[in-house]
Amino acid sequence: MTLAYACVLVAALLPYVWTVIAKRSASGRFDNRDPRQWLEKQENPRARRANAAQKNAFEAFPAFAAGVLMAQFAGVEPRMIGYIAVVFVISRVLHGVFYVGNQSSMRSLVWFAGLVCVVTLMVMAIQRIA
Repeated sequence: MTLAYACVLVAALLPYVWTVIAKRSASGRFDNRDPRQWLEKQENPRARRANAAQKNAFEAFPAFAAGVLMAQFAGVEPRMIGYIAVVFVISRVLHGVFYVGNQSSMRSLVWFAGLVCVVTLMVMAIQRIA
């Protein structure tokens, strides 16, 4: 289960990677009084895409963490949970890379792979306790 929990930690920290990239790609002096609005106003497409990747990573995290915990509490094989968690993290890293790199088709593909991981964890949990 350590592997799956490590993946939860990585997934929790991943949005901040995209935040750093967004801020470093942006032009002008960073406005810490209103950082969200400042990032929204950026004209640099890379900064805007990195900011969007950050938001998407934050959105994906709760369902993933819930899926890992559901699977664990239901007694799903820990090794299987770990493998699926690793695939999720890889797909989320690639999602951000493709988002920042403006590769929309690949971004959508790996986004879907991450979703499949979350659904798989939850369905395995449901089947285990049913």
